[in-house]
Order: sequence, then structure tokens, then C-alpha cells
Amino acid sequence: MKLDQRQPRNPTPCIQVPRVHSDRNLVPAGAPQYVARVMNPNTRSKIRRTIGRAAPVLTLAASLGVLSTGCRIEAPERTEAEERARSTGYRGILLADADSRPDFVLTDVRGDAFDFRVETEGKLALLFFGYTYCPDICPVHMASLAAVKRDLSVSEQRGMRVIFVTADPRRDTPERLREWLGNFDRDFVGLRGSEAEVDSIMMSLGLPPAIRDTASGPDYAVGHASQVIAFPPGDGFRVIYPFGTRQADWKHDLPRLLNP
Repeated sequence: MKLDQRQPRNPTPCIQVPRVHSDRNLVPAGAPQYVARVMNPNTRSKIRRTIGRAAPVLTLAASLGVLSTGCRIEAPERTEAEERARSTGYRGILLADADSRPDFVLTDVRGDAFDFRVETEGKLALLFFGYTYCPDICPVHMASLAAVKRDLSVSEQRGMRVIFVTADPRRDTPERLREWLGNFDRDFVGLRGSEAEVDSIMMSLGLPPAIRDTASGPDYAVGHASQVIAFPPGDGFRVIYPFGTRQADWKHDLPRLLNP
């Protein structure tokens, strides 16, 4: 099956918004807040993601040299990642004393039930919500993780799972999701559920539900949270990796996440 490579015709610009809410399990005090603004490819109308009282959006972003069509982001300096590493040991954003990894069941690309907590127990789980028609954030995250994973030892690779949950089940069929993820790494796990199921999981993690501008036609864009959430073996804490996380940051943190 050949994928339909059409993408929304406009890249997804991002804007900084004032701080809305702080949840100790998601956002450390003082962290900037960002929200994506999606341009409708047909009507060019702007959709601003809404943020609930308990649903902050965290996309602390640093520019990526490999990104040619990506978000234009007002980002913190790259040195912030190194500063975090000096204070916490991780270049991502450490959330100490966080809840254990979520307990949910969705369907994988083979049509089998995938119990997130059971299937990732004792492993490093890297969870991301996105969609295959995404023009920038999703492929950049997946490409960075795939590149760094290849440099790990075999045992380290076996100790981690990358879980991609589609926020666009209408277009992301099992076949498309399997082939799209396979372009990065055949071991990446693609999951599907109803829009309501996926939104509920995102909100349980303190993320906003996705915004799907389906009324604009088949080339609609989807507004979604842009961070990868890392659940290390044994849980006890989480680490957040916003869009803009560099491969160098992953190379620094993955061995530490595998052996916390």
C-alpha cells in the first residue's frame, strides 16, 4: 500500500501564550506555556487550542537544524536543556513524584488489544499523541527517536518502547499508521482508538483534547499536544520532552532513563 503523502498545505505556526495553570504532575513551576495555532489549509481560519483549568499545554521548544518546514517557535535557549541536566540529570523536564504510567487499552495496527501498562511494564515507555498527516512536529519527533535508538545497544533497544497514539483515527487507518511508523522504525507501536477514547487518555495525562477541523474538508489539520512523555522503568517520575528536543538531548537522556 502506497501512502497518500498529501499534507496540509501550510506548516503549523506556533505562538507563545501566557501561563494558564500549573499541575505538579505535568508542569514544573515557572515553566513557559505554549500552544499551537493551526492554519486551516482550505479556509486559512485560525484554530487556537483551548486549555482547560487542568489541561496545560507544554511545548517548550528549541529550534531544530533539520527542520525545514516546521513550526516557527519562540523557544527558550538551547542552554536550558544543559542547565536542567546539571540540576536534575535530565535534559528533559523532570516531574518528580508523578503518578504511575497510565492504564489504558487501545488497538494496535494488527487489530489486537494493547494494554499500555501491561505491555510496557519494566520498560522505558515513550508516549506521544499525533497524526500521520502532521507536517512537522510528529515526523521530527519520530525521526529523532529512531536515529538515536539505532545508536543504542541491543539490550537497551529491547528495554524501550515508543508508543504513537493517533489523534486522527478517521484518516490514520491501521495500514497507513503501520507504514508511516515503519518509515522510522518497524518496532514503533502505533495505536488507535475512538476520538473520545484518545481525548480521554490525553486529558487524564493533563493534556488538552485534540482539535480536529474536519468541517474544512479532507485536508483538515489537527491541533494536538507536542511533547513526548517518558515513563522510566519502575515509574516514580516522568520526563517531558517538548518539540524542539535535539538528538543530542535524547542521546544524553535515554541511557539514564533506561537505568534510572
